[in-house]
Amino acid sequence: MYPRAFHYHRAGSLQEAATMLSQLGDEAKLLAGGQSLIPLMKLRFANPKHLVDLNFVSDTAYIREEGGAVRFGALTRHAEIENSAALAVRFPILHDCAAGIADVQIRNRGTIGGSLAEADPSGDWAVVLLSQQTELRCLSLAGERTVALADFITDAYTTVLAHDELVREVVVKPPEKGSGGAYLAFKRSAPVYPTASAAVQLTMDGDTCCQAAIVLGCVGLVAVKASAAENALRGKRIDDKTVATAMEAVRAAVDPQPDMRGSAEYKRTLAAALVKRGIEVAVRRAHGERVEVSHIYA
Repeated sequence: MYPRAFHYHRAGSLQEAATMLSQLGDEAKLLAGGQSLIPLMKLRFANPKHLVDLNFVSDTAYIREEGGAVRFGALTRHAEIENSAALAVRFPILHDCAAGIADVQIRNRGTIGGSLAEADPSGDWAVVLLSQQTELRCLSLAGERTVALADFITDAYTTVLAHDELVREVVVKPPEKGSGGAYLAFKRSAPVYPTASAAVQLTMDGDTCCQAAIVLGCVGLVAVKASAAENALRGKRIDDKTVATAMEAVRAAVDPQPDMRGSAEYKRTLAAALVKRGIEVAVRRAHGERVEVSHIYA
């Protein structure tokens, strides 16, 4: 199918884009990578009368380490993160995510800011970045504000962004020394959304887990923070019994809907299995090992 007719607007700056959104009203949409919006428009699930293109705005795609944090311009492409050698070594969970998104074509177009602003419950970035200390810098005609990612997404496809507001920058604080993380997703094939996904971030003191963050994707309308599973690991020696307890907590934490990707029970079991594998990789990375993660295809 083809999208309905719309008016195209090219923004010269983020401030101009915010002004356009304010002037054009509720029927205007931002165009970043377009990898979520364009398919919805072709299916006529989304029918904006106006598209405001951000792709010609300068200094919106970058990866910088400043002030003890990694800063991503909102239009930084998934492929740029995937191909960052520094991030692959220092922040491998981000590389796991970027390298596993769909296919090469989508990774070359899709953006980290657009993915978060779309708030697709099957998306990858929200799951990973909720396991980290992440903030979003948001810009509107009223000025700029900082929003914690935990407060940013409120429901499926819903965020706290005002109509004339956009994501300018994503700021992620690297984990402390002795930490390791991993992101794994199970898919029917590379281009499709995961059936389930899991991000695990651990801080280790020898074999003992000091801090844990576990976030699950595609098993609810928003990413699920598995607090009980985190508590099952904190202060404990990571062994088979501890991991099994965390897996059971994961199964209890999720309430997935059955669909073409699998039954609810299948998704619960899958989420727990992904967390088990994520814990194994996170522990090894926390101990200084270089471990490659491959997403799993049916």
